[in-house]
Order: sequence, then C-alpha cells, then structure tokens
Amino acid sequence: QVQLRESGGRLVQAGDSLRLSCAASRDTSSSFALGWFRRAPGKEREFIAGMSYRGDKIVYSDSVKGRFTISRKHVENMGYLQMNSLNSEDTAVYYCAIDYTGSVHEVKRIPGAYAYWGQGTQVTVSS
Repeated sequence: QVQLRESGGRLVQAGDSLRLSCAASRDTSSSFALGWFRRAPGKEREFIAGMSYRGDKIVYSDSVKGRFTISRKHVENMGYLQMNSLNSEDTAVYYCAIDYTGSVHEVKRIPGAYAYWGQGTQVTVSS
C-alpha cells in the first residue's frame, strides 16, 4: 500500500506561480508513472500532466501545456507540478496519482489506470 500526499495548494492571484508537491509514504521502487489530475467545481476529474517512470515521456493536457511542468525525484519519492501563469480556470482540487500497470515508458490519461491517489490540495486563483 502506498499513500500519497499533496501539498502546496493555496490562494493566489492571476498570473502567479505555484509549485505542488506529491510525497509517497514509502519506497516506491516498483516502476510507475506519475500523474497529476484536477477537479474544478462542477466538472469531471481532468488529467493535466503525466510522466513515465523513465522520465522519457511527458504528457500535458492542452489546457496547461506551456504553463505547467511535471517533475519527479525517485530517490526522494517525490513528485512536483510547477504551475506558472495561473488563471481563474486553474482553480480546482489537484491530485497526484501513480500507475503501476503501464510500461516504464508509458503515460496514461485515464483516472482508472491509477491505483493510488492523494487526498488532493486546493488551488484557488483569484482574478
């Protein structure tokens, strides 16, 4: 069992930057892809970024491409999401998740592929 915990969410102004962190509770030495999702009020959970285990495949949704950057540090069991040029449409609860089912070069966009999830961290962007 792996527990994930997101942190870093808070209230910011439009145009600000924010970095979210995702900490895993134990050594996740098995290969897995890291994904970031978000759920805005009244909307479905949305895939926004993913990184393969090897780090050789990175995928972003069109809504965040060019503004957000996903990264990870295997040794520290940490994942990150750097968010720049935030706007009000980025207001949501952000979740990190890990997927053990794919290959080391694969990233999946569907939430159902991810077995472990954090509790989420709220990001609110005021305009």
